[in-house]
Amino acid sequence: MGKVIAIANQKGGVGKTTTAINLAASLAVLEHRVLLIDADPQANATSGVGFDVRNVKTSIYECVVDGVDPKTIILNTKTPNFDLLPSHIDLVGAEIEMLNLPNRERVLKQVIDQVTNDYDFILIDCSPSLGLITVNALTAANSVIIPVQCEYFALEGLGKLLNTIKIIQSRLNPELQIEGFLLTMFDARLNLSNQVYEEVKRHFQEMVFETVITRNIRLSEAPSYGLPAIEYDVSSKGAQSYLSFARELLQNNNLTKIDHKAIVEQ
Repeated sequence: MGKVIAIANQKGGVGKTTTAINLAASLAVLEHRVLLIDADPQANATSGVGFDVRNVKTSIYECVVDGVDPKTIILNTKTPNFDLLPSHIDLVGAEIEMLNLPNRERVLKQVIDQVTNDYDFILIDCSPSLGLITVNALTAANSVIIPVQCEYFALEGLGKLLNTIKIIQSRLNPELQIEGFLLTMFDARLNLSNQVYEEVKRHFQEMVFETVITRNIRLSEAPSYGLPAIEYDVSSKGAQSYLSFARELLQNNNLTKIDHKAIVEQ
């Protein structure tokens, strides 16, 4: 059964979608089967892996509102082992339509339960809000990764997110864990980046991932080509940062694969 990880922060522009796409691609390159669920009406994860949102006729919206089988609409990306459950602007209206549904906070979990045996990891790219769709994502998830950008307002709003997580843990999903805080957009040349890094480390200590995602032009360029950074320029700092992050995530979950060939050759 695949591990379900939500990537969430109600603050916009912190690198959620960049993290979702590039972590998924890196895990896939490391030979794990990955499904990325685009749970953001902006559908940036969908376009970021090469699909024209205008051509997406059936999306996560139909799954949560009409009960469509997710297996019938999952798309294969250009990266082997990496699939996508796409989003669409229609998802904006889903929260209103879900209000009268029984167990409305668990609708997305019912969708995900249909595909968990098909993947090693299921990543959910959440929208920059704490609305019903994000609550659904956190209710369905085993854990949550919280991207935090290394900028002035980095800690702003984190208290509200952590409070939401506590409420979900107490009422809807007692198994939900915080996988960790991922520092993004780090620039070692700037005092501010270093100050934010120290502040986040001081606040959250061992809950902060060792890997830090540095600012990198290739990371910004890759989505315009519909590719993860690792497919666009594998040697770039951005691609290598996310590959390191994927390895750290696997190590934290005791899932690092042993290279038996390397052992034999020693």
